[in-house]
Amino acid sequence: MSPVGDAEDTPHYHGHRERLRNRFREAGEASLADYELLELVLFRSIPRRDVKALAKELIRRFGSFAEVIAAPPSRLREVEGVGESVVTDIKIVEAAARRIARGAVAKRPVLSSWSAVIDYCRTAMAFADKEHFRVLFLDKRNGLIADELQQTGTVDHTPVYPREVVKRALELSATAIILVHNHPSGDPTPSSADIKMTRTIGEIAKALGVTVHDHIIVGRDGHASFRGLGLLE
Repeated sequence: MSPVGDAEDTPHYHGHRERLRNRFREAGEASLADYELLELVLFRSIPRRDVKALAKELIRRFGSFAEVIAAPPSRLREVEGVGESVVTDIKIVEAAARRIARGAVAKRPVLSSWSAVIDYCRTAMAFADKEHFRVLFLDKRNGLIADELQQTGTVDHTPVYPREVVKRALELSATAIILVHNHPSGDPTPSSADIKMTRTIGEIAKALGVTVHDHIIVGRDGHASFRGLGLLE
């Protein structure tokens, strides 16, 4: 077959894929738009088809690269062209991001690496479509003993049982805790119910020698710290 024939038979997206990979290698992820970074993920899942249109549709549907990666598998499957291999590779990226963010928190005293704590909380929960309530349990040096998802609720409510939270802290011999939950609406502003629940946990915990260092609410639009807002004593 002639060189001309080879060029004609080579799918047009082959050159695009290599150019995109080269740009990533040479200039880093900051040089890529969200849909282009997503294309790099999709290259593995869909090796023999142009994936630019699919990447753009996923970004259009969910809003950003981070929101695509965090989207529930059931919602990803609603997008035409998304099969199990695509869902699996997207969820692998999400799991890797969480492991990296959690590793940064686990290696150092939590209160001296606060930005890493916020990054981890946002990575783990900010783009979830339901409310999740988790607790970071700390030792007397503010090192992370455990990070546990306590409850999963609906789009605007998660049942929280203050006595169970404190009981678990005592089981783990934790001397302090950080409460974390997300607002799927995107707005991290604490609600009156959030404030009441936090104060209840704080009162029970204090009586048993456990300190509530903070309650962090995360959402697509940022985060809110009860300590920073003056909502904790």
